[in-house]
Parts: sequence; structure tokens; C-alpha cells
Amino acid sequence: MTTNTAAWINGRHARLEVGPAPYTSPGTDQIVIRNQAVAINPLDWIIQAAGNLAYRWLRYPAVLGSDVAGEVVEVGENVTRFRVGDRVLAHAVGTDKDANNAAEGAFQLYSVALERMACPIPDDLPVDEAAVLPLAVSTAACGLFQTDQLGLRHPSVNAEPIDETVLVWGGSTSVGSNAIQLAAAAGYRVVTTASPHNFDYVTSLGAAQVFDYNSPTVVPDIVKALQGRTLAGALAVGTTSAAACVRIAGSCTGRRFVSMASPAVSFAGLGHEHGRLELPRLILKIITSNVALQIRSRFQRVATKFIFGTTLKTNDVSTAIYRDFLPGALADGRYVAVPKPLIVGHGVHDFQHAMDIQLKGVSAEKVVVTLS
Repeated sequence: MTTNTAAWINGRHARLEVGPAPYTSPGTDQIVIRNQAVAINPLDWIIQAAGNLAYRWLRYPAVLGSDVAGEVVEVGENVTRFRVGDRVLAHAVGTDKDANNAAEGAFQLYSVALERMACPIPDDLPVDEAAVLPLAVSTAACGLFQTDQLGLRHPSVNAEPIDETVLVWGGSTSVGSNAIQLAAAAGYRVVTTASPHNFDYVTSLGAAQVFDYNSPTVVPDIVKALQGRTLAGALAVGTTSAAACVRIAGSCTGRRFVSMASPAVSFAGLGHEHGRLELPRLILKIITSNVALQIRSRFQRVATKFIFGTTLKTNDVSTAIYRDFLPGALADGRYVAVPKPLIVGHGVHDFQHAMDIQLKGVSAEKVVVTLS
């Protein structure tokens, strides 16, 4: 009998505890992956630190985590794309409200994943690099391609250029790095923001123009650069990104729509000692910032919508990305696994340590734990 081990969160605000976990066989449209590398996202420590404020539906004990890469060990009866022994990356969705299932979390040795949210790993791509992709790819794809978001044309091989520009605010972030590549692969011209030391990095991913988001004139500079061009919409990553993107979209010709990948306030304070004392203040800041954003967006006639990075699993964007585009693009080098992995541990017992490191902040890297 296969044995499993997981890093459990046993209650709201609790630290992770390593313990036995059941090995779960896949459903008809699922696969089981022996995890070899798992990446950490801000969402993981936000769920842990925010407690009742985030993922109120989550049943405890739970297994967190979204980004897995490893080897298929079992497939469901309707699965046709994968076989036992295949190397895959996958977006684990165990903390979703409609799943709420520890077996589908990432912080364990064996994870159950949906076939349509998985992609084969090319032979020349290490698993630790592959693990950085899933949640970032999914979030970027939801914002760019879902019909209730920007609704852009899907990426493809040698896509014909489109005379429209996509603004990606926060291009060096995990989501931003993948949004640049996806939008460019769909044929759009991409304008982005980053720190000056990351200008070459985001340009290498396909950005046509880059602006320093710390510049006091960044908003009017981007508006000027977009004069005479058609805006296809904006994808905002970072706590101050939505307000800036609304101002830009409201001054441009084209689609005045901002897909928001980040809340307008930082949750980082909740992850530190006595962080829960900050919760009432944080809630107030969320309310006031959202009201201010809505007022500004209505005044400038700009639509806004938050991205929930797993909604693509219920529509054709999941198959367009994980089945039709990403496998070939990774295999022939048209798509790069970014940001680079920062390996901070080598076992299930290191997941809490990895979350603590991610909470402190990393730039143009993604925290990863390998599993032997």
C-alpha cells in the first residue's frame, strides 16, 4: 500500500504540522502525481495568516499549496493525455470551495490533480523550474483570456500580430512574467512596468516597452506611450496596481477594463508576530480602498474585476492553455518557465519554512521545496 505524508494546517492561523495522509486514487478525470517539486505562493501564507478573512469555507485539517511538478503514478479511467511515468506540472485546486479536499492540495508527497489543469514537462526542463508555473500561468490566463475578464484571443503557434496593446502592471512578478509571455504569444503588443534592474528580464519575455513603476510620472508616461494605439485591457499585479491601471485605461482608446490579480492592500503584516491584532485595521483598509477604486473606475468609465486563479478549470481556457498551447511552447522553447526557482528545502517538513521565506518577500524568483 502506498503511504503518503503531508504538511497539515490543523486550524485557522495554525503553523503547518507534518503527519501521515491518506493516499487517494484519482477520479475519472484526474491524475495522481508523486510530487518532486512544489512552489510556494503568497496565497499559501495568506490563507494561514488571514484565517476567517480568507477561504472561510476551508475545512480543517487541510493541505495547502497549488504548484506541483512530478511523476504520474495513477490515472483516472477517462484520462487520455497522460500515462504512468509521465513527468507533469499541475495546478492543484484542493483549497477551492467546490473541492475543499486535502487530497488535492500540494503540500504532500502525492497530490490528486485535474487532467485539464496539467501539462507534460519537456525532458530538458528540471522539475524545480517546472513547479514555478501553474498558479501564475492560471491566474494570468484567467485575467487575459476568460470572457468575463479581458477576453483576449488565445495564444497559439506563430500567432498573427494584433494591432492592440495589453498593459501588464508588475511584469517581473510571477503572474506578470507569465502574463507577458501569454499575451505576446497571442499576438498582442505588451507594455509593462518593473524596477529598472528587471527591464532586460521583462523585455526578454516579450514586452515591447517597460516603465519604472516607482517613477512619479509613470502613469502619464504610459498614457503618452499609448496615444494613437488601441488598448486591449490591463492586468494589474501588486497592491497599488489597480488604481494606476484604472487611471491609464480611463485615458486611452480601446477596452477600458482592468483585471485585478492583487488586493489593494498588503496582507504581509498578518504573517508576523501579533499580526492578528492588525486584522480589524486591514479589513477597514480593504473596504475603504475598494470603495475608492470603485468611485474612480466609475468616474473614468473603466470596468474592473478580480481574478480568481482557478476559474479556468470550468471553461475552455484551461484546455486552451494546459492542453493546446503550453506543452508545445515549453517543448520548443517559445515559453520560458519563470521566475527562476529559489530552492529553500528538500522535504515535507520544509513547507512552513518556505512559506516564512516567501512572506519576507522575493524578487524575480519563486520559492520552491523539492521532495525526494
